[in-house]
Amino acid sequence: MQITWLGHSGFRIEIEEAVLLVDPWLTGNPMFPVGREDEAVAGATHILLTHAHGDHASDAARLAKKLGIKVHCIHELSEWMEANQLAETVGFGKGGTLTLNGAKVTMVHAVHSASIDFTGKGLLPAGDAAGFMIAGEGHTIYLSGDTDIMADMAWMAEYHQPDIGILSCGGHYTMDMERAAWAARKWFNFRWVIPCHYRTFGLLAQDASVLKAGLPPGIEVIEPEVLDPIRI
Repeated sequence: MQITWLGHSGFRIEIEEAVLLVDPWLTGNPMFPVGREDEAVAGATHILLTHAHGDHASDAARLAKKLGIKVHCIHELSEWMEANQLAETVGFGKGGTLTLNGAKVTMVHAVHSASIDFTGKGLLPAGDAAGFMIAGEGHTIYLSGDTDIMADMAWMAEYHQPDIGILSCGGHYTMDMERAAWAARKWFNFRWVIPCHYRTFGLLAQDASVLKAGLPPGIEVIEPEVLDPIRI
């Protein structure tokens, strides 16, 4: 398995026979280096979106057409993209599981807003925000999406038993490092934690020192570097 940060909340996840682009915001992303898009998206098989905000979804349709692949997202956003002929999509809902080239992807709940804000026509409703449980190669990744702490994390941890956490924890728009650490130690049994939705802008956390300090021994916090693969 290989997990590569694309900056902000974007990831390239190579698992089983799938190459998943999750929230691949590249254009205008201050963390993503200009001129390295082809490298970042080469061989991608599927795009996953946690929600419609522009810092997650604004490149999805363009990349789907460029790569000849589909966007997988919550039903309402899927319908809107199809109706506007932006991309081929697969819509599904929370609790739904897709098998993507051997990887099992389950949509789970997240607490966040989910409007479309990249149309140039104002804000439009776009279903709901979500996270994903991505299982394969003997591991399960909990990719939280933009969220705060929520009680649903308790059953999600018990049911899916993820050993890898990719957690939005930069604060201001999502839970911060302290809150993410509290949730992780209360409910989850992670072996590895990868922070995201941080460092992009000045109002977000710039490092994961608070997250590291809040987790018990035995949990490895991996601070990702853009386009530097993490191999598990």
